[in-house]
Amino acid sequence: MKNILNIFILIAIHLFIVNNVFAITGHLRTEEIKKDDINGVFTLILYGSRDINDIETVAILDLEGDQYTLEPYAPKFDYRIKRGLSGKEALDEGHKFISYHNSFYRSQLSRIIDDKGNTIGYELRPLYMPFVFGVSDVLEVDYWLRDGKVKVTIRILPSIERGLPERTLVS
Repeated sequence: MKNILNIFILIAIHLFIVNNVFAITGHLRTEEIKKDDINGVFTLILYGSRDINDIETVAILDLEGDQYTLEPYAPKFDYRIKRGLSGKEALDEGHKFISYHNSFYRSQLSRIIDDKGNTIGYELRPLYMPFVFGVSDVLEVDYWLRDGKVKVTIRILPSIERGLPERTLVS
């Protein structure tokens, strides 16, 4: 009986710790928008486009002057940053960046929303012709608030990635 009680206490402590860890790091949501007249000054994060077949590509517009900094959770060589762009400049450069792939169909613009409902930036992602990969949207992009920064994780959906040819590094 004493062992069962100890196990119960350990499980309760574990659940408490797990719940508190996830309370500290909040998942932010996105919402697709139709209008593209975005106002403000932005830092443009251009992620991906490592080669002509790279579908793991996205442009993120980080609104300058707010309390958040968006930061890809990736090596620095996977993305480039341009600061001080108007909304139109950032959208134009972002669209050019994501639309190079021969299977590009259209772009999708979404706003990134903090836990209070405020827009903290925008995401511009490519949608591909669905008959090429089986779906138009091949990316999983997540935004996590952690230590005052918004960490961005970007990856190809696992079901899509399994069907892609292996990448080889040239040395």
